Amino acid sequence: MELRKVFAGLGRTKAFAVFGRAIMPADRLLLRVSGGRVGVGATVGLRTLLLTTIGRTSGEPRQVPLLYVERSGGYVVIGSNWGGENHPAWTANLLACPDATVSVHGRTIPVRARLLEDPERKEMWDEVASYWPAYDRYAERAAHREIRVFLLEKA
Repeated sequence: MELRKVFAGLGRTKAFAVFGRAIMPADRLLLRVSGGRVGVGATVGLRTLLLTTIGRTSGEPRQVPLLYVERSGGYVVIGSNWGGENHPAWTANLLACPDATVSVHGRTIPVRARLLEDPERKEMWDEVASYWPAYDRYAERAAHREIRVFLLEKA
């Protein structure tokens, strides 16, 4: 069985969310040092990019590793926050300032974020959730909020 599928199954659990949050600093560091070539997710076959936003209150660069699916020359990312109660800060940063960068495959690319709305949101959600099925579980846990889905289009 493909290792990514094994981790996708584990990804549905709350324990994996705790584990995922704990390894994010290491993932962020690996992606930063490698220019988006190597991250924790890559070891199990996951496509991961490093998103750099501008903090909406601090004005400082903020980085977060994210799973992605390529679409229309850009990158689709989901603000699941592991199914947590609140939207992740990076999504609010993109809403305040949609200009950002992604580091992926050894390149840093300027992007402009666009919050997706239905029916495009649903279509992209389905595509990303087919890649990482745990997103459907995260949506169940975060049923009180609609998880934000962004298309990061090359600027």
